[in-house]
Amino acid sequence: MPAPPAASWRRHAAAAATSSTPRALLFLLPVVVLLFVVLSRAPDLAFPPASTSSGRLSTQTRPFDCYTSPQASPVFASLVEGVPHPFFYSLADMGTLPDRPHKNIARLLKGKRFRKPDISETIQQLLEGKVGSGSHGVVVDVGANVGMASFAAAVMGFRVVALEPVFENLQRICDGVYLNRVQDRVVVYHAAASDRVGNITMHKVIGRLDNSAISATGAKLAFKANENIAVEVATIPLDDVILDAERVLMIKIDVQGWEYHVLRGASKLLSRRKGDAPYLIYEEDERLLQASNSSAQEIRAFLSSVGYNHCIRHGTDAHCTKN
Repeated sequence: MPAPPAASWRRHAAAAATSSTPRALLFLLPVVVLLFVVLSRAPDLAFPPASTSSGRLSTQTRPFDCYTSPQASPVFASLVEGVPHPFFYSLADMGTLPDRPHKNIARLLKGKRFRKPDISETIQQLLEGKVGSGSHGVVVDVGANVGMASFAAAVMGFRVVALEPVFENLQRICDGVYLNRVQDRVVVYHAAASDRVGNITMHKVIGRLDNSAISATGAKLAFKANENIAVEVATIPLDDVILDAERVLMIKIDVQGWEYHVLRGASKLLSRRKGDAPYLIYEEDERLLQASNSSAQEIRAFLSSVGYNHCIRHGTDAHCTKN
């Protein structure tokens, strides 16, 4: 929520200063000062976080403040071309410098474009028909990594809620917020989406942070030789993040096998009636799902219970809608 204009503050102060009642002045002054401090510390957000079912705001549901975060270093970013709406994104993993740099660093040194992220093109194609139609809403990016889906939507004018538990990735999302000039459209949460509020151990894959996973087994599936570090991260359900009145156009989930728990934590959101229910994209990798003690069949059964009976596979992703 942005702070009130300076003129508004001056009017408040003037009103308090001219009060004819000293007792009222003594009462109002600390209240006005407290209000000013609270508003001045509020993050510059397009919309506020939701309350929990108990009516109180959980500390885990407070948006991450990019302005107070330590700056990522070094910063390496480039323009993602070859999509209808180009955007910048910043790398979290540099590779082994100077011998084995990240593939996109190597491409740039050779004068080639950044490798176009498939999810970015998919997101923009699905949202294209909604641009300028008066149907703008929220795109939810769960397992945002460095923002390849988030910024693909944000540069088109859509508001984005991004959840990312890996701090290094979060710093790169903040880089992208600055580079793409979308601080008024992107709200970031430093948390893993799940089916309950709390904390959980996550396993970071050094050198391939995009493969980090809740499951230690899942984190080692693709990159067995990479170092694996266990860290504790906050967990929040999407139902505690998204306001009931907020229109959600799309949810994208890529959490290395934790998809079932994310979906369970969005039961209320996914139970919205046809026409209001979001388009759903989630990774459906059976090996990763089994490493987290779930399965594609279990996910499909749950989705059917909330009305998502039409799912189509696109590579390792499932695209689901209510028909």
